[in-house]
Amino acid sequence: DLSEAEFEKRTRIVFDHMYQKAKAMGGLVSGEHGIGYIKKTYMERQLGEAQIELMKGIKQVFDPHHILNPDKII
Repeated sequence: DLSEAEFEKRTRIVFDHMYQKAKAMGGLVSGEHGIGYIKKTYMERQLGEAQIELMKGIKQVFDPHHILNPDKII
């Protein structure tokens, strides 16, 4: 029964805590089905721009028409 704004606010708080803890423990953002937009910020923080661009390039080779997981970052 939360408003969309309240849900997004609470989601960000939980994700911030969860990914800070994962990073502190040496973990990374999971992406078994691709990284969606909500996780993009966390993934970029952990991996850096160069690694993100490398992964996008690999995806481009195998999916040049962007038909696999079209709403995902990678």
